[in-house]
Amino acid sequence: MIEFTQKKMMEGHGAKSFVTIMIAIAVSALVIRTVVGALINMNMGQNESNAEGTLKLIAASLENYANDHRDKYPSDFSALTQSNPPYLDKDYVTLSSLKGYLYGCSRLETAGYNCFARPTHCGLTGRTTYSVTTGGQLASESCQKNE
Repeated sequence: MIEFTQKKMMEGHGAKSFVTIMIAIAVSALVIRTVVGALINMNMGQNESNAEGTLKLIAASLENYANDHRDKYPSDFSALTQSNPPYLDKDYVTLSSLKGYLYGCSRLETAGYNCFARPTHCGLTGRTTYSVTTGGQLASESCQKNE
């Protein structure tokens, strides 16, 4: 009789263990997903802040160059990095990517400029595309509009 009762208890125990393990796995997956999502959002915020600051730095360098050269902007980005002293510490346009953002200038001529900072992967490295035009006018928009 005792053996029969122990056997019945052990049969039910296996099913309960499996359900417990499945619940633990589901809860763990939910926690991991939440933490990873929070980390990605935090990283995107840092990338966006850095991109905005870098684009402001590029605009300030272009404006300083124009002030020193009779209101003429450089026609080539390398003029900012190869002058003595340099207006910029590095050529952000030729870099493949910097902290999740690509930088470029769609227009760079002696009359003015139009430069941008675009996330390398919209929604993963950033949510916002920034642009700056002659005079240091900064604008931003959601990167989903561009893709």
